[in-house]
Amino acid sequence: MTVLGAVFRPQNPPELLREAARVAEATGLEELWLWEDCFLESGIAAAAAALAWTERLRVGIGLLPVPLRNVALTAMEAATLHRLFPDRLILGVGHGVQSWMAQVGAHVESPVTLLSEHLAALRALLSGEQVTVSGRYVRLDAVALDWPPETPPKVYAGARGPRSIRLSGEHADGTLLDSIADADAVRAARTLIEEGRAASGRTDRHHVVANLLAVTGSDAEARLAAERTPEHAPGAGVAGDAHAIAAAVTMLAEAGADTVVLQTTADDPDPAAYLRFVAEEVRPLVS
Repeated sequence: MTVLGAVFRPQNPPELLREAARVAEATGLEELWLWEDCFLESGIAAAAAALAWTERLRVGIGLLPVPLRNVALTAMEAATLHRLFPDRLILGVGHGVQSWMAQVGAHVESPVTLLSEHLAALRALLSGEQVTVSGRYVRLDAVALDWPPETPPKVYAGARGPRSIRLSGEHADGTLLDSIADADAVRAARTLIEEGRAASGRTDRHHVVANLLAVTGSDAEARLAAERTPEHAPGAGVAGDAHAIAAAVTMLAEAGADTVVLQTTADDPDPAAYLRFVAEEVRPLVS
């Protein structure tokens, strides 16, 4: 069955997260996703709070931009959350928005190389290995976590371009596709992921998460149009009632998405109400 989640967007004030997390938990929503967009809210801090306020809800971070983070710090924070809240954190990393990375002095010449090195080191550290590496960007000298997770967690990679998507297939356990992707883009991504997996000889399961800009309400069409960008694929995004949104979810699932994460527009005044709508009205319509 398709996993359904929804985003608490960081354009919302942080103090609204508690109510949103509790509504997600109470309504049976499977996953609540958080973003670490510059310069809004911390992915790790927000995830820790949401996990602490709930007991069942799975919380995804989509994603942590690796230029901002030393890989040892990423591993320490992820390991701590996985041990505190076993099997409830979904960790996503990516090379981030390059204009934002330049703003903070973290822009690198080859974001794809950095992501590759970060993924390899992060997965090894979370598996309890001692890591020594001298890469182009990632350099570790006999680093090992004192408190690694008891079971190595899955690490997902955010990807847009063909190189990044192949890289995700090669080095990550799952791929995060953002809301610019439509069903055709999901199918194309699946092909690229398999190319990466074949190149590295991987045969384990690879999980694909697709984000869907899904807007409801009387002004849904206008709000969707205002949020779409030239980068959005022709079929990306949906405006309408629960049936229309469920149909769009099904299209992405049939194209190869294992999880579909719904996101409302940044100007939505009531994030908790949106989460309730997803759980109580959309979820029953998605097989």
